[in-house]
Amino acid sequence: MSRIAIETNESSGKPILRRLLGYALLFKFRIAAALLVLCCAVGAELAGPFIAKTIIDRHIGAIGLPWFEVASGLDLPKGEVKQVQLDGRFYIRQDWMEEAERRGVVFNRSVMKDARILQLEDGLYLARYSALLSSQSSPDSGKSTRKLTAAETAQFYRHDVGPVARWLGLFVGLLALGSILHYVQGLTLQTTALRIIQRMRMDLMRHIQRMPIRYFDNTPIGQVVSRIANDTEAIRDLFMSFMATFVVSTINIAGIYIALFLLDVKLALVSLLLLPLFAVVMFIHLKFSQKYVAIMRARLSDMNAMISESIAVMPILQAFRQEKNRLREFDALNEDRYRNHIKQNRVFSLSSRNFTGLVGAFFTAGAIWYFGGQSLQTAISFGVFYAFIDYTGRLFQPIIGIFDQMLNAQRAVVSAEKVFHLLDIEGTEVASSDAVARPEGHVVFDNVTFAYKTGEPVLRGISFEARKGETIALVGHTGSGKSSIMNLLLGFYEPTEGEIRIDGTEIRTLSKQALRKHMGIVLQDPFLFAGDIKFNVSLYNERIGPEQVRQALKDVGAASFVEQLPGGVDEPVVERGSTLSAGQRQLISFARALAFDPAILILDEATASIDSETEGLIQEALRVVSEGRTTFVIAHRLSTIREADQILVLHRGEIVERGNHEQLMRLQGRYYRMYQLQSGSAAQTTA
Repeated sequence: MSRIAIETNESSGKPILRRLLGYALLFKFRIAAALLVLCCAVGAELAGPFIAKTIIDRHIGAIGLPWFEVASGLDLPKGEVKQVQLDGRFYIRQDWMEEAERRGVVFNRSVMKDARILQLEDGLYLARYSALLSSQSSPDSGKSTRKLTAAETAQFYRHDVGPVARWLGLFVGLLALGSILHYVQGLTLQTTALRIIQRMRMDLMRHIQRMPIRYFDNTPIGQVVSRIANDTEAIRDLFMSFMATFVVSTINIAGIYIALFLLDVKLALVSLLLLPLFAVVMFIHLKFSQKYVAIMRARLSDMNAMISESIAVMPILQAFRQEKNRLREFDALNEDRYRNHIKQNRVFSLSSRNFTGLVGAFFTAGAIWYFGGQSLQTAISFGVFYAFIDYTGRLFQPIIGIFDQMLNAQRAVVSAEKVFHLLDIEGTEVASSDAVARPEGHVVFDNVTFAYKTGEPVLRGISFEARKGETIALVGHTGSGKSSIMNLLLGFYEPTEGEIRIDGTEIRTLSKQALRKHMGIVLQDPFLFAGDIKFNVSLYNERIGPEQVRQALKDVGAASFVEQLPGGVDEPVVERGSTLSAGQRQLISFARALAFDPAILILDEATASIDSETEGLIQEALRVVSEGRTTFVIAHRLSTIREADQILVLHRGEIVERGNHEQLMRLQGRYYRMYQLQSGSAAQTTA
């Protein structure tokens, strides 16, 4: 299908990521605060395995350390010493003894005997030695063992309950703190992202109003809507999801590697090799999926444009039975987007969770094998082993998180490309027009030539003069250049050659707002905004109050039907005024133009959509309101311009006849033949 084409608009300005960063830096302090809070939250979470390691090694697993048995409490040193009493004997654990010795407590080791607590299949056993600690004595000779009951086991853990409870309290507290900090940073980043997108959308709306009309001639409305709505939403996901995920993951990975190096330098160095491996996989992922994402975004924009166009011309589609053809075109776009989405999903599925999970499983198995080999040579800390496995398991979660957000990041970059391309289109600044004086309305076209496309002029050597208070009519067949003259006068386009002057001032030296401030226009297809009739006449102009609105409606003959509406001037108007007839909409648009009291009034085939009775009312109103202002009338119905001061007859972009109605009728040229043709058709219709 001809509609299927990849948009290749590249932003001509700064690199995309730098421009996105520029928007982010507008809120740099909020982002910095959120990231600082995020670092604290990640630190609180990463402390968990270290706390677990401490509890295992210092308290739960410490029961396997050497114990020393003292037969009588009299043999215990003075001072506070942790001890466990069982069967009349006192037992002191090695770390308790070392802790007491650091405080200056002196033990009489000659009265102490070795003891051990052994973990067997059916429970814990206390093994006591009756012989003195001596390198010559055989420990087996005096050993006696007994199985510990649950209550006795609890006795041996009695001094560890408090520290374990405190460590667990710290662990729970850190988790709670981490949750609160994550909430704060998440809310801050989300509100910041929404502010960034709010600023970007406002920039787009301002820029669209600065852009030349020529751009909208060649661009579907749906594409522009897609830039402001869909593409900015995709960029929001970049700031809200990917940025948070990327920063969280980066801080997590850095913290995990610091912990791994503290636990085991050799294995931590090996684990560093994972980073370049995942970087290569990400690069391949981006390379293959980028083109699919670009096509998907282009197809979405094309579908939006087609939907917008279809809704706007739905009566035409149904009248000419084009529903199936339009569905076929839409299905082609939808199918193309679906196929590229499937291809992108294949790349994502292969390179994200599957690959990361496989590498993670192999690495975890290797870590277990490594620690198992170490245990054959030296006794290893079970707490270190647990912490290392915990951290390596956590290492792959942030990497998977980055992979999962890759698609959002790619969509955002492609969307940002489109948005910045739109912002890079040259526009004209919206200038203030408050101090612009009302012109006299003396308009001069001096040898004006104009072409929409280079080398294909639609106007050639147009010259005429319209004095204050005159009515100038432009007539001619479709495509003769009537509307182009008015577009030039309104400043929508600029002449290729020649000059247009108002009161002696070349209009190119005026801002567009100053030029149009004292102009009024009524189009053939009037547009009414959602609101009420009063708003559609005044359009935010504070100088036009309810009385001025009613007077304008009365002058154009619209007061009769407006007063019959339930709400009068406050009657709600839906979008485009579809609940009103074409003639009623046209009358309201006349009232809008007249309420602004323009010095120059332009009627672009404004009577084409109304009946003869309404036309008579408007003609009568125009005779009154045209006093003192210059009026341009583009008309196909020549009966409406008989009173014009000057009639310009255009043919293929040139003025071929000029004069008033009587002069042109006496000339018996092109105007005469057009008038006779219309008069004959009208007579036949009347008959």
